[in-house]
Amino acid sequence: MERSELLENPRPARIKHALKIVIADQLPDSAVELLRAEGWQVDASTGRSPADLASDLADADALLVRSATKVTKDLLAAAPRLRVVGRAGTGVDNIDVVAASSRGVLVVNAPGANSISVAEHACALMLALARMVPAADQAMKAGKWEKKRFLGNELRGKTLGIAGLGRIGREVAQRAQSFGMRIVAHDPFISREIADSLGVELLPLDEVCAVADYITLHLPSTPETRHLFNDARFAKVKTGIRIINTARGELVDEAALRRAIASGAVAGAGLDVFEKEPPADWALAQLPQVVATPHIAASTEEAQELVGLDTAAAVRDFLRDGVVRNAVNFPSIQPEELQRLQPWMRLAESLAAIVSQIGIARVEGIGVRYYGALADSRAAEILASSAAAGVLRPIISGGVSIVNARAAARERGIEIIESRSTRARHYTSLVSVKLHTSDGERWAEGTVFEPNSPRLVSVSGINVEAPLAGTLLIVRNDDQPGVIGEVGTILGRLGVNIANFALGRNETGAMGVVNVDEEASKAGALDQALEAIRKIPAVRDAWLVRLPQ
Repeated sequence: MERSELLENPRPARIKHALKIVIADQLPDSAVELLRAEGWQVDASTGRSPADLASDLADADALLVRSATKVTKDLLAAAPRLRVVGRAGTGVDNIDVVAASSRGVLVVNAPGANSISVAEHACALMLALARMVPAADQAMKAGKWEKKRFLGNELRGKTLGIAGLGRIGREVAQRAQSFGMRIVAHDPFISREIADSLGVELLPLDEVCAVADYITLHLPSTPETRHLFNDARFAKVKTGIRIINTARGELVDEAALRRAIASGAVAGAGLDVFEKEPPADWALAQLPQVVATPHIAASTEEAQELVGLDTAAAVRDFLRDGVVRNAVNFPSIQPEELQRLQPWMRLAESLAAIVSQIGIARVEGIGVRYYGALADSRAAEILASSAAAGVLRPIISGGVSIVNARAAARERGIEIIESRSTRARHYTSLVSVKLHTSDGERWAEGTVFEPNSPRLVSVSGINVEAPLAGTLLIVRNDDQPGVIGEVGTILGRLGVNIANFALGRNETGAMGVVNVDEEASKAGALDQALEAIRKIPAVRDAWLVRLPQ
C-alpha cells in the first residue's frame, strides 16, 4: 500500500526558504518593487520560452502574468512549489484554472483595476459611432472637407442597453446617464434593488435588444455566453441598433454580425475585441459601419499601473498573511468576513495537523464542528477545507490547499462531516476537528484569543491550553508525580529549548503540550528526545507535531 493512502504519523520537514516570485510578463516597476520590498527573490525577466519558464518555475512560489503567457496544465506540473498565480487583468482565459485548482494553486486577478478605462473606452466607441468621428478624421487627412456627409446623432434621449451590470457595466451606466440616456440592462445576478439604486431598469436580454438604440457588452466568456449575439439574436434587435463590445470577442458571432450589418438590422458596431486576435479575417473590422480598435480598452497608463499593483498586492497578501483577495477559484466570501476568518482558518488547519500526527491509521473521515457565535457564520464552512488541507498536505504529493482540499479528500474516499452548535462551551466560539480512522477517533479543539491568536484548548477530551505555533511535543501519560521533570530534563540535556509547557488532566490521565524551539543547528535532537521520552515508564505515548507555517 502506498504511503499516500495512510497517515503514518507524518512529520513534514520544516524547511524554510526565501520565497521566489516569477513575473513572466511586463508589470510596472511599482508592482515589482512592492514584492521585492518583502525581501523575496523576484525574477522579472520577460519574453521567456515555455521551456525556460518551466525551468524557472521549478522552485517558484508565485507566478504573475498578463495575457501573453499561457499558464497550462503542463506548466503548472513543472512548478511543484507554486502556491498562487496572479493575472494582471480581469479575465483568466490564458490560465488553466481547473488544473490550478486540482493542484491547490490559488488564481487571483485584478477585476476592478481597469474598470474606469474600459468604461471610458466603451463610451468613446459609442460617441465615435454616433458622430462618425473616424470617417470624418480620415476624410480630413485626405484633404476633403465633407461637412454635409457626416450628419450624426445625439446620445441624449436614446436608450442604452447594458449586457452585464458588473463593475464596468455600472461605470458605463453612470457615464451614459450624464449624456441623458435611458439605461436598461440584463444581468441575472444583480438584484432589482441594486439596479434601482443605479437608476437602471432590469429586463430580459431579448427585451433589452428590442428597445436599445445602443447595446454594450460586459459579460465573461463562458460556454453559455459564446456567440450570445448570433443570427437568432440579431433577428430580435431593434432595427438600427449599434453594438459596442469591449469585453470578449467570443460573445459575438462575427459572421452573423457582418450579415446583420449588411441587412441593415445593425447600423454599426464599435469593437475592441475579436474572436481571434489579431483577426484572421479583417473584413469585419474594415467595414465602414465598424469602428475597430486593437484590444486597447484597458490600455491606459492609469489602468496598467493599477492592475499591476493590485495583482502584486493580492499575491503579496496571500503569501505573507494568508489573506485571499480577488480569487477566481476560491469560495466567494466578502473581504471583511474573510479577514475575520483568517485566524480561524489557521486554527482549523493546525488542529487537523495535530490529530493527523498523533497516530498511525487509515483516515476515513474528517469531522469539523463549529460552536457558539462561529456557528452562525455562513462562511464558516471554509474552515472544513482548511482542516482537510491540514490532514492531507503531509501525505499527498503535488500540493494540497484550501482550494483543492475537498476534492482531494473526495478522491480518496475521505468523508468531510460538518456540524454546528450554538452552545458556547466556555468560549465565544470554538472549533473541534475530529479524525475518524480505522483505529478509532481522535480529536482536538481550539479557539482564537483576540486579536488573532489561535489556541489549543483540548486534545482527545483532556483540557489543555497552549499556543498553536511552531513545533509541539505532545505527551500522554499516567497522572503521577515526576513526569514533567523527566521530560524537562531530557529536553534540557539535548539542548532543546522549551517555549511553553501546558498540562491538562482528567480521570483518564494527563496530557502535556510542550512548545519547543526546533533549531536547524540541532537537527535530530527532537527525534532523540521523543525516543527517550517514550521510554519513561509513566508515558503512554508521545508525538512530535509540526504545525503549518
